[in-house]
Amino acid sequence: MPGSDGRGGDVVPLDLVPAKLLRPRARRVALIALAVGVVIGVLVWLVAPVWVAVLVGAVLALPPAIGATVATRRHLTLDGTVVTLAGPFRARSVDLAHLAGIELLVRVGGISQVILRVNDGAHGLVSIPLALYANGGGRELEVLSLRRLADALATSDIAPAAAISSVLVEQLRAEAREAGLGERPLYRAVDLARRAGRTPQTTLTDHEVASLVD
Repeated sequence: MPGSDGRGGDVVPLDLVPAKLLRPRARRVALIALAVGVVIGVLVWLVAPVWVAVLVGAVLALPPAIGATVATRRHLTLDGTVVTLAGPFRARSVDLAHLAGIELLVRVGGISQVILRVNDGAHGLVSIPLALYANGGGRELEVLSLRRLADALATSDIAPAAAISSVLVEQLRAEAREAGLGERPLYRAVDLARRAGRTPQTTLTDHEVASLVD
């Protein structure tokens, strides 16, 4: 049921890479980490007390194993204008209609990323991956999710949100006509940061965001 908190309508996922695609790799990472921990633990046991071997094995194996598992338990959703990041232990929500701040971040590297970061000025801060690019290809947020996100940002009363909404709308148009990467605003954001030498991470200025749809 629609409510006064900005919720309502269908809940759409905002996960750039769905958990079902992450789980097989996460299991492999967890198993490899545990195997390495056991092997190192046995080698340490040959020259040190058992408790030391167990401690060393645990320190090496548990963090990556737990991290890989937790990564598949994090989900982003959009319900009306409210975006929620739900993890295994807690959830954070931000109402896009009542933003205090919004940024378009670009990380440039072997795998480049475009990330939307929003906050409500209180306790809510959520990062929404929009696209990943590598080796002339990439993965972009699903069309329905991108459309709903653009609509939600358009309800905000701060100008930068409206500008980024326009970028997402232009991205949708580019995808609809199957435009090449160079014509897609999200990829142009990566190219802009790379050509400016602003690596490995930068936040685009309002002027730069506007230039993505020029």
